[in-house]
Amino acid sequence: MAPTVAESATESFDLTDFVINQGNGVKGLSDLGIKSLPRQYIQPQEALINIIPNESIPVIDMSNWENDPKVAESVCEAAEKFGFFQLLNHGVPLEVLKGVEDATHRFFGLPAAVKRNYSKELSPSNSVRFGTSFSPDSEKALEWKDYLSLFYVSDDEASALWPPECKDECLEYMKKAEILCRKLLTALMGRLNVKEIDEKKESLLMGSRRINLNYYPRCPNPQLTVGVGRHSDVSSLTFLLQDEIGGLYVRVNEVKGEEDGWVHVPPIEGSLVINVGDALQILSNGRYKSVEHCVIASGNKNRISIPVFVNPKPSDVIGPLPEVLASGEKPKYKNILYSDYVKHFFRKAHDGKKTVEFAEV
Repeated sequence: MAPTVAESATESFDLTDFVINQGNGVKGLSDLGIKSLPRQYIQPQEALINIIPNESIPVIDMSNWENDPKVAESVCEAAEKFGFFQLLNHGVPLEVLKGVEDATHRFFGLPAAVKRNYSKELSPSNSVRFGTSFSPDSEKALEWKDYLSLFYVSDDEASALWPPECKDECLEYMKKAEILCRKLLTALMGRLNVKEIDEKKESLLMGSRRINLNYYPRCPNPQLTVGVGRHSDVSSLTFLLQDEIGGLYVRVNEVKGEEDGWVHVPPIEGSLVINVGDALQILSNGRYKSVEHCVIASGNKNRISIPVFVNPKPSDVIGPLPEVLASGEKPKYKNILYSDYVKHFFRKAHDGKKTVEFAEV
């Protein structure tokens, strides 16, 4: 049988040039109507996951946060046991969430030539980056995702350099998420005997922030690839807004020594998904868990997600907090310059929890 026009197109052109250099991304491939997944995106068998049905991560309602200390306790317990939880009634207004979702669709709906102006080669700043996959130069198989990554320096820089299609909505979402972040970190630090988040601690926990707009277009053979490979975040905390499509999976170790597996994080309208990142695992000396997660591809819908990564300052040295070691606990991690840790993460393909081994004693 003769190949379709779309299949002939993908065979006859340079895929790297089309997807990366021309700025079409995987959205451009999907929009061509291709019927089979290009070989560059076919993942090795070990990258695919074993899904455990009918289980998920804790869901916590924050509506009584101010009056009931058990709500904060449940956040700390979820951070210790699961490393992931969903929050309801978290205080970030629904219209702010809707605004940043609409802005994400607006940006990715732009012509490739416009989006390409924010690529690594053409972007006016290292703080603004449009790209595809995760680290195409070091990956054996590419991931089925396009993204816009915006590193926050100041309102003025964001106003000048972030894309006009989404900058206001992204800033508003980050500001509202910061209020929530302070609440959560105050509780999480209290559990570690850190009585006050002073200027130094604030820098260590939330000295820098980044927002990503992620776009996962419909995929012709979703079972053969991934949207994002298995990894843990390098942040202190990550705040994720996901749309109604679903596809985020979190690794859980099964009890009774059975094979571990992955559970779906079902979208709940108006909720935010919070996860512990490697930086908080290191600062807490392993008490809070940074957990592997991944995103599977969808065969019938275009999906978006919008994480805000709250991190130490790049110039900070991170290691177990003195308050955690005060009782004589041995440090599991060495002190490490945060920017070195982040560079180590970004210079390789997604590889599960291997980044944190870089900091182990």
